[in-house]
Amino acid sequence: MISFTFKKENGYIKDLIVKGHALFGEYGTDIVCASVSTALIVSANAIETLGYKDNFFAKVEEGFFELNVYETNGIIEGILKNLEHTLNELEAQYKTYIKNQKEG
Repeated sequence: MISFTFKKENGYIKDLIVKGHALFGEYGTDIVCASVSTALIVSANAIETLGYKDNFFAKVEEGFFELNVYETNGIIEGILKNLEHTLNELEAQYKTYIKNQKEG
């Protein structure tokens, strides 16, 4: 199962941790893992491409993704809210394979 946790500070997303594997399908054909991975990478790349690479840190490893926001703004927050919405939608569709480990 993939688990994800968004940590917020003063209403803004500060950190994201994603761990695990969906195990929806065989390695290399798992559409849930592929969807989550794509959403994560597209979001991190968008923040960097838009000129905010010094505002965050991202770590990508097999079965693990971490994102820490040092300094946010409307664009970064918008991208991360979209990511949060996307992951929540995937959870709604694939409850057995992905879970929001809500903070608090």
